Formats: sequence, structure tokens, C-alpha cells
Amino acid sequence: MAIKVFRPTSPGRRGMSGSTFEEITKDKPEKSLTAPLKKRAGRNNQGRITVRHRGGGAKRKLRVIDFKRDKTGVPGRVAAIEYDPNRSARIALIYYADGDKRYILAPAGMNIGDTVLSGPDAEVRPGNALPLKAIPSGTLIHNIEIEKGKGGQMVRSAGAAAQLMVKEGDYVLLRMPSGEMRRVRGDCMATIGQVGNVDHQNITLGKAGRRRLMGWRPTVRGSAMSPRDHPHGGGEGRSPIGMPGPKTPWGKPALGYRTRKPKASDKLIVKRRKGK
Repeated sequence: MAIKVFRPTSPGRRGMSGSTFEEITKDKPEKSLTAPLKKRAGRNNQGRITVRHRGGGAKRKLRVIDFKRDKTGVPGRVAAIEYDPNRSARIALIYYADGDKRYILAPAGMNIGDTVLSGPDAEVRPGNALPLKAIPSGTLIHNIEIEKGKGGQMVRSAGAAAQLMVKEGDYVLLRMPSGEMRRVRGDCMATIGQVGNVDHQNITLGKAGRRRLMGWRPTVRGSAMSPRDHPHGGGEGRSPIGMPGPKTPWGKPALGYRTRKPKASDKLIVKRRKGK
């Protein structure tokens, strides 16, 4: 994948960049692998806004991705590399030998005609899925399961890759893209290689309209509000925060405030990403 930089024909075009999409080989998705995707504009099942600044955006269809990679022992051929509007990574359409079709995350270097395989006997090659205990130490992996059979939940965004450091009994030690060191059971599945579309992080949107098409609405600064609407509001002219650290509209610390709730997998974290 490469990045194209637009000519500054307007203020919005100045500094704007985007993907060349040169790796995309098919324009329309496989109809049998799509599903409707209803917009919720940041609202939960009670109709309350739980994520602010969401709404609008281009209409999308959901691509049904095979995160479980449970097609054990059945070889598949890469038929197409496609764009997925719901994620930063590209997806690959796989035609399996038994006639089944599935989408998987396309790893870096995957091309049309490549063969993919899942299972403990699969070759250690980008796109193949194996149990962690069958993968050699030092290998880059993605789409990693936390619980066996639940499907990959970690390391799925564009350019991401974790590294298998060492095997410890029933567990393996992984270095996550964030720098966190985490233990995962060796019978959990993972896919070999780095997620494709590596240059995604280098794209500059350039104008507010592109952000709106992605479903994000404008954000009002707290300092521009009144004191009743935000802790940073009020004062004559521009005023400092006037309190220890910036706050959310509800008075909670906005920076450095731990929001992660206790999880059963916390005991498997060897080293936190922030070193705390």
C-alpha cells in the first residue's frame, strides 16, 4: 500500500493524503458475506447517548469476518483483496476447497492466488492460523484469541502485530503492539504475520468533511462553555482551567484516569503498557 498526497487546489486539499488502494482487486463485496448495519449515533439500547459526537456518516454494510479461523485442515485460495469501511485493515476473500467462502483479515504481503490453512499442522506463513503452542518463538502474529474458540479479539487493526516471546507450560508470553506483556493459553488460535494496510497511520484527513463521512460530529471545547455546562467554562475572556488537571464535562479527570474495570484476564498481564 502507498500514500497519495493531494495537490493544494483548495484549503481542504492542502496537506490532505489518502490511500492509493492499489492492493484492492474487487470493488463490490461478496453478497452472501454482508449484513445490514444500522446506525445508532452513539446511543445504547435505551436510546441514551453513551458516546458523544457520533452521528451521520456514509452508509455501510457489515462484512462478516471469520475471526475464529476454525476451518481446520481445509485449504483456501485468496480470491480477492477488498476494502472494508468498518475497519482500518483490508480483508481477503477466501475460496475454500469444500466450496465455502469467508472473509479474513488480510496480512501484509498477501496476494491473490495464495493458499491459506488453519490448524496445528499448518505451515508458519502469513495468513495461516495455528494454535499459539504450535508457533515458534519470535514470530509476529495477529488476530489472537483470549479464550479458546471465541475468535480473535486482539491485534486486528491495520499495521498491528504482536510477538510471541516464550512458551511457559500451558501458556505463551506475548508482547502486544502497546508494549504490554501478556500471557495467553497455548491452545488459543492466532494468525501468522502483521495486519496489512501498514501505512494507514500516515493518512491525513485534511478537512472536517472526511471526518463527518466517518460518522464523527464536531466537538465543542469545554473552555468555550458556561460553568453550568462544563468545569472548564466561564470567566471573562480566555481563562485557565483553574483546577488540578483537565476534567470531563462530569468532573472526572480527563488525563491519566484509569477507567479499565477488573477483568478475569488481568492476572495474565505480566507488564502493563505504561509500566505501572
